[in-house]
Amino acid sequence: MPAPNPSATVVVREHDDQPFYEAKFIHRWVEQDPDTGKEIKRHKQVKRRIGPAWLDRSADTGKWDVRRKGRVPDGHYDQRAATVRAAAIAADYVADASDLERAEGERRSHGATFREVATDYLRWLNDVGGAKPATLRDHGYMLGEPGAPYKRGTGARTGHVLAALGDRPAAKITTREIDQLLTTVSATGASPRTVNKYRSVIAAAFSYGCKPSTFALPANPARDADRRREPHPGALVFYTPEEVEAVARALEQGLHRDPSRPAVSEQEREARSAEDHQDAELVRLAAYGGLRQGELLALHWRDVDFAGSALTVARAMSAGVEASTKSGRVRRVPLSDQAAAALDRVSRRENFVSRDDLVFANVLGRTLDDSALRRRYRRAQAAAGVRPLRFHDLRHTFGSLLAVAGVDVVTIKAAMGHSALATTARYLHARPASEQAQAFTRAFQSNPPDDAKAAAIPS
Repeated sequence: MPAPNPSATVVVREHDDQPFYEAKFIHRWVEQDPDTGKEIKRHKQVKRRIGPAWLDRSADTGKWDVRRKGRVPDGHYDQRAATVRAAAIAADYVADASDLERAEGERRSHGATFREVATDYLRWLNDVGGAKPATLRDHGYMLGEPGAPYKRGTGARTGHVLAALGDRPAAKITTREIDQLLTTVSATGASPRTVNKYRSVIAAAFSYGCKPSTFALPANPARDADRRREPHPGALVFYTPEEVEAVARALEQGLHRDPSRPAVSEQEREARSAEDHQDAELVRLAAYGGLRQGELLALHWRDVDFAGSALTVARAMSAGVEASTKSGRVRRVPLSDQAAAALDRVSRRENFVSRDDLVFANVLGRTLDDSALRRRYRRAQAAAGVRPLRFHDLRHTFGSLLAVAGVDVVTIKAAMGHSALATTARYLHARPASEQAQAFTRAFQSNPPDDAKAAAIPS
């Protein structure tokens, strides 16, 4: 518990041949030993600057004299004003120290708040966990302070999690509280998938806090919180080659651009045309090469092997930062003639075609803006009159068209960089049911073909 306000001593200090007053006092307090429960007396000397001193230097002693003539100007102190200010400084310090001691006492009795756990978790995720920039961005958004402004654009974060749990002792938060929080998020119109993401991030923060090396929380209440039922994913949708080419042509011809905002110079017209043609080839490579958008944006010319008809996919852009691929592995993708032709056309530009240059770059040779690319893609879809599929559906187009062509699922899995065969198996739906029906029919024939009979005869 804090002691009464200490008496402060006023002393004169000097800096750059200018005098100033300083307050000195001893702060004394008593705290309880957490191990033995005994009271321990503590103290420390505190020094705080008051402000410029209205003093003259004595001609006899060379020391600063209090007898300076004239009216004390604003912002300066004489001896009396400095003494009054020193007392106020000591009182404020003791009050602030009492608040800190009280907060620390509450922490010792109740444990760390969820805000402290979440802050430390985000630091660990960045420094130790090795999370990708996009993951750090998403977790930072969900665990952000309410009212914090967005880094880009206008508006502020809702901060649902910290608004509800931030000041609560993490060890005392219940599953019921988390369920109520998720209900609040759901009431904003968030999808079941988004609500489940909130649940997952909160659970991850608690899992970190449960480690003996961090906060040693007794349990993870988010694990028992209710999951939202997400709709089962439907059949994958994909473009036909004709639709891919229609979108690419719309980009090449600049049909996605606003006609009310024409180029103001020949240089701008040429720059726009180069961007439009590059966007068209990027769309073609997405559909004929199966690369994710982040992988396309991180592709360098050294990754293109025209002679070997292959692409090496080793990196991906994540929240504007070059990182590893989604699976963390490097893969080699066979380069079809259609994909190779798209890359060949890009390689004929004047600039940014050396080994270390990006294949798809802006006018400065830097990484394209992913959100701006998606906006141009959507406008080109509208101009071409095709179905408004997502940019990621160009990757689904790649897998589905390979499946339709009869490419085996293991080969498709390797080309797409899937970690599990079950993920690739989704593309088998694209194969015509008539082909499967014919295979079924042959299996149930009463008079199987001669080669089937031969296979049935034991050797």
